[in-house]
Amino acid sequence: MGQTVGDIKALLAARGLRPRHRFGQNFLIDDTKVQSLLDASGVGQGDLVLEVGPGTGVLTEALLDRGADVVTCELDRDLTALVRDRLGDRVHVIEGDCLGVGRTVSADIANVLGDRPFTLVANLPYDAASPLMASLAMHWPTCRGQFVTIQKEVADRLTAEPGTKAWGPLGVLVRRTCDVRRVAVLPPGCFWPQPKVHSAMVGITPRGDWPGDADAFAAFVKQLFAARRKQLGSMLEGAVVTSVGIDPKRRADTLTLEELELLAAAAP
Repeated sequence: MGQTVGDIKALLAARGLRPRHRFGQNFLIDDTKVQSLLDASGVGQGDLVLEVGPGTGVLTEALLDRGADVVTCELDRDLTALVRDRLGDRVHVIEGDCLGVGRTVSADIANVLGDRPFTLVANLPYDAASPLMASLAMHWPTCRGQFVTIQKEVADRLTAEPGTKAWGPLGVLVRRTCDVRRVAVLPPGCFWPQPKVHSAMVGITPRGDWPGDADAFAAFVKQLFAARRKQLGSMLEGAVVTSVGIDPKRRADTLTLEELELLAAAAP
């Protein structure tokens, strides 16, 4: 069984702690949803798992119960101490931000993971979710998959289609090499304290290596979507756009992934 609201309150109160809004601390208390995420991940005995934002350790314990080798990363020093005290040497705890230079995976995490295959399983802090998922999809071929709880709005961006408001750089960059599926939608009542938004669990599974220069493609896509309402011909040379069979009057948010790849390859 997972931790109840009473369990979490008691763990925090014993240390004089309260949930910190600036760290996006909303603790998952629905054990059924925890098990759904674990089942979707498929992790088991001996699998290396990265967990970001372990909180009071509810998901961490569930992963350990399945025999996983768990590395956690926690920004809050008080929660880092709590997890270390509760779980001891059963888990490798990194204290600090999961993101480093350029909002990519931190050097501390990279050093611990090395070149070992791993899976991300986490109730992700909202501020870190998008850059972390994109970084793993773009630069970490050893990441076997990402199974995470995130804001529903972010999940909508990951599963969006061209021509919709949610279609943008995050969906493009992750889905260029990964398949994304929605595991569950979580109302605020699945957490304590309750967030103001719905959340969702998603599974991100890689299907191949990143082709070409990942950072150059990402920069190109972000540049286009920064002016998503402008016609392509006003941002790029019309001849470049037409050379790949795209109407220069179209906007970035109407382009498919395949069209974005063609345009990026043709642009000077």
